[in-house]
Amino acid sequence: MGMKTLDFSLRNNPSICFPQNPPKPAFKLRFLAVRCSLPLSSDGAATGLAERPWKAADARLVLEDGSIWRAKSFGACGTQVGEVVFNTSLTGYQEILTDPSYAGQFVLMTNPHIGNTAVNFDDEGSKQCFLAGLVIRSLSITTSNWRCAETLGDYFAERNILGIYDVDTRAITRRLRRDGSLIGVLSTEQSRSDEELLEMSCSWDIVGIDLISGVTCNAPYEWVDRTKSEWDFNSNGRHQETYRVVAYDFGIKHNILRRLASYGCKITVVPSTWPAEETLKLKPDGVLFSNGPGDPSAVPYAVDTVKDILGKVPVFGICMGHQLLGQALGGKTFKMKFGHHGGNHPVRNIRNGRVEISAQNHNYAVDPASLPEGVEVTHVNLNDGSCAGLAYPALNIMSLQYHPEASPGPHDSDCAFREFIELMKSTKQGA
Repeated sequence: MGMKTLDFSLRNNPSICFPQNPPKPAFKLRFLAVRCSLPLSSDGAATGLAERPWKAADARLVLEDGSIWRAKSFGACGTQVGEVVFNTSLTGYQEILTDPSYAGQFVLMTNPHIGNTAVNFDDEGSKQCFLAGLVIRSLSITTSNWRCAETLGDYFAERNILGIYDVDTRAITRRLRRDGSLIGVLSTEQSRSDEELLEMSCSWDIVGIDLISGVTCNAPYEWVDRTKSEWDFNSNGRHQETYRVVAYDFGIKHNILRRLASYGCKITVVPSTWPAEETLKLKPDGVLFSNGPGDPSAVPYAVDTVKDILGKVPVFGICMGHQLLGQALGGKTFKMKFGHHGGNHPVRNIRNGRVEISAQNHNYAVDPASLPEGVEVTHVNLNDGSCAGLAYPALNIMSLQYHPEASPGPHDSDCAFREFIELMKSTKQGA
């Protein structure tokens, strides 16, 4: 190892800093010599220096339109393909991560600061993370939450989920709003070229894929947990009578089951392929068709099941369940430009004129013009006028395109569970 010495002396050329004929000072000037030594390796490179205190960009998001977004990674490593959608929620990112309806998608959070409340296991929306990856602007380097169990980065690494940060999420969101949802590839593998990742993004499509089969349960089970007392709300006016409900798991969120249980329901959860005749053998007071991911047209078996149950017991459809009901009634569904994803969507209840702020997560919608006579549109999304709720009184059907169980909120639509209870009660009394 060699040594290089750099000598800096103001004595050699003091005129650099001082004029040639300065006024005589009242004090003496002192000139200092600074001597710096730096150890070098045999090839002349500096040694003994600390690593950079910041992380360098080590990941890419390559969209099917050819744009490449360089970012920093957290969580797992590897390469993953998915559909990029943006979510406008300001809080509740853990519930978003564990929402099965995000299977096959990269979720981009428009709220720039994510990770500050870390992760706790009470807020899990389902049994695991189903999304393909997370795209955020800023990853919090500290956590502040009395319920914190682990950091977001550790949580992702344990579950093999890719995440990126330090990327311009605002620019990507504007692109998605302009061009619609885009397929993208997220990669931390430097061995893969940009061209290879672009080819992957252009060769994959989420339309027509059965994503429900990857998120549903494998066998029926009983659900008993209610909303914990410290988090409960709207507890007044609940019925003491118990109603038996069969819930089809197309990707059901636990809080839907908790809200039903809190309203006095005894719930049996069944897989998405569970035969209608087996459901009817249980003699339920009502059937719930749950939320779920992807294209409703890709699961004709679920539509057939819905058809076989309609008119026999009261039914309630949420999100995917709402779309399946629309198809089972003879209507059509279509893919939206960029969908609805967030906890701040205004919806108007046409029946009473009440406006509800709702949590939504869907890329498909029911075309109300395709529905047969007798089917009533009960709710409308005030952002774009799309169908947000249906009812068919003749067959005891009700449905919502959004999430009335929303956790962490808003809770404006929780009354939908009470309406389902009333529907089952009136049907039971009239039998």
